[in-house]
Amino acid sequence: MEDHATVTRSASTTTAPSHRRGLALIGVAIVLTGLNLRTAVNSVGPVLEEIEQGLGLSSGLAGLVTSMPVLCFAVLGFAGPALSARFRDAHVLAGALLAMTGGLVLRGVAESFWVFVVGTVLAMTGGALGNVLLPSLVKRYFPHRTGLMVGAYSTALSIGGTAASVATQPIAASAGPDGWRWALGIWAALALVGSLAWLLVPATAGGSRGNHVAVQMRSLVHSRTAVALTVFFGIQATQAYVIVGWSAQYLRDAGLSAATAGLLLGLNTLIGIPFSMLVPTLTVRPRLQWPMLLAFMGCYAVGWIGLWAAPLAAPWLWMAVLGLGLGTFPMVLTLIPLRARTAETTAALATVVQGWGYFLAAAGPFLVGVLRGVTGGYTGMFVLVLSGVVGLTVLGRVVTRPRYVDDEVDRSVPGWSSAGRASDVLETAGAEAPVNVGVRTADDGSPRG
Repeated sequence: MEDHATVTRSASTTTAPSHRRGLALIGVAIVLTGLNLRTAVNSVGPVLEEIEQGLGLSSGLAGLVTSMPVLCFAVLGFAGPALSARFRDAHVLAGALLAMTGGLVLRGVAESFWVFVVGTVLAMTGGALGNVLLPSLVKRYFPHRTGLMVGAYSTALSIGGTAASVATQPIAASAGPDGWRWALGIWAALALVGSLAWLLVPATAGGSRGNHVAVQMRSLVHSRTAVALTVFFGIQATQAYVIVGWSAQYLRDAGLSAATAGLLLGLNTLIGIPFSMLVPTLTVRPRLQWPMLLAFMGCYAVGWIGLWAAPLAAPWLWMAVLGLGLGTFPMVLTLIPLRARTAETTAALATVVQGWGYFLAAAGPFLVGVLRGVTGGYTGMFVLVLSGVVGLTVLGRVVTRPRYVDDEVDRSVPGWSSAGRASDVLETAGAEAPVNVGVRTADDGSPRG
């Protein structure tokens, strides 16, 4: 008995540090992935005019260029759960970031529109799979630190997006003729670093995938909260990608220099960095969700109306206020795991919300390009985004109510998932030697346990 106890204690002391190191590596890899989620998107807007000239694009095709990333997020994101079920999460994200590396390079050397499209699809792979997998990974590996970890990777996302927005145009200018190619391709180095981080995550023991409860994504249509979250996500993404894709060009057309317009876009994303850490930690407090959302809607309204009515009077103010309004993004990212009882439901909800949400959002930048080509101005853009502010306010009342999508679906589809009342299953990414690790939920399914 003494020998057995000694062996048990020895195994525990060696396993605990190894487990902590594994979690630390996963945390670092998650943050590095967040750093890459928007570089491929935000680097386009500041050099959109140069891309149009270099590839000979019309306004309609330029609108398609700004919508392509969102379409890719929608379509490629649906592959996330299937890939995660078949392969190690670490390998899925490493492969996605390697594809992103190649796509960024291909986009930079493209001589035709269609080669540029292929490069864009590959470049968006890392962002698309990261979008849908990171929320469930946070729920699975850091169930007691949801706000902290969502804040960490959404802050990294803002930093990466800010860097791409601010640095892309100066890089293009300093690189000489066709400098936009270098400005788009240089972000491949950052994606490569992110892929290496996931390859360093060990295949250590964790929870068995065999114990996971299958969650049918199509059943989420029976949840009012899931549907509201999806449309809410789509509208807030429309706001973001119209800003990213068209605000710099709008300011250039209004009379600002390309460098100044790029700096203003950078300011917009820079404002979001502290918010990305603060908003998730506040969102986990139910009483603050609705007041915060109303504050964000006020910022959107002031920013868009100011930019429309007097773009040159105070462009720094308008872009900064819009940056505050973009706090809806880290907010909705935090609401996804808060509205699901388990990691499995979180993965399904994140895929549906972001997949269909990005699909809805893809129409926004494209419509702006088409309307600009037809009317020669930006009135259509402002009507679109201000209508979106109204929609977000209405939907926000639904998504800020404390509900679980598991319970709403169970009422319509009996027996859909027993996971909401069972123990959560934790695992280390890519467990090859499965060990069941149950975590009892003491507060009726809350991940706080």
